[in-house]
Amino acid sequence: MSLTPALERIAQDAARGKLVFPSHAKVVLAVRRALDDPDLPLEKLCHLISAEPMLSARMVSVANSVAYRRTGPVVVGVRNAVTRLGFRNVRTMATAFLVRMMRDVPTVPAHRDLTRRLWEHSVHVAALARAIAQRVVRQDPDAAFFAGIVHDAGAFYLVARAGDTPGLIDEARANWEGDGESLVGGFVLREIDVPADVQSACEELWRGRPHDPPFSLGDVLGLADRLVPVASPFARPREAGPASGAGVAGPPAVSDMLKAALADADYEVKSLVSALSG
Repeated sequence: MSLTPALERIAQDAARGKLVFPSHAKVVLAVRRALDDPDLPLEKLCHLISAEPMLSARMVSVANSVAYRRTGPVVVGVRNAVTRLGFRNVRTMATAFLVRMMRDVPTVPAHRDLTRRLWEHSVHVAALARAIAQRVVRQDPDAAFFAGIVHDAGAFYLVARAGDTPGLIDEARANWEGDGESLVGGFVLREIDVPADVQSACEELWRGRPHDPPFSLGDVLGLADRLVPVASPFARPREAGPASGAGVAGPPAVSDMLKAALADADYEVKSLVSALSG
């Protein structure tokens, strides 16, 4: 493994748990800790979520997206949103909100632009990964959604640290895809207590595992990352193209199925992206 000294220092700090979170992330972390209790009363969870108005609003927005609403009524409160999403998806949304908070840590305009683009990429990957898992392969769509949300958490952490390490981002980009992202991203995901199956899926993406049948959760994440219209600002330049499913590894039937599924899920994906954006 060959990393620049600056990137090695960032990785070492991440390994020691020295992560950068906004001060108001305490509410989100409290929600995540509370969800570790299998007997957590619904009312207590709703009370915790309501202490952070932006988190509450995001929960309601996602619950009303096409992906989760289906034919049900519009929900207008936290309790109904939590009931519709379920505790597992509430944990995902709390983690998503925590990652989004990291978007706002940088004070340098160029760095804030990077994290804005990272978040835009992440929500597109999450929505598309959910659609692929649900419609094309036998993988858990909620786990795929979670993986899409957190797969760039290491990059968010890196940008958050860039203010006190001049030249860090330029140095990191040369070593990011592969060793850098795997090392820093792995530490960050463990620190925010991401489930092992999601961590493994992210590792497959970072290491560039081929997308060959039978498709794993990591393959779903990799396909979504490849097909989304919004590239990560840390990604190496690659041939651009619409999210059509063309050129995907595997039998032609898989590619055809993917293209049909993406067309069918287009409105749902856009609705979920809209609910998570902003």
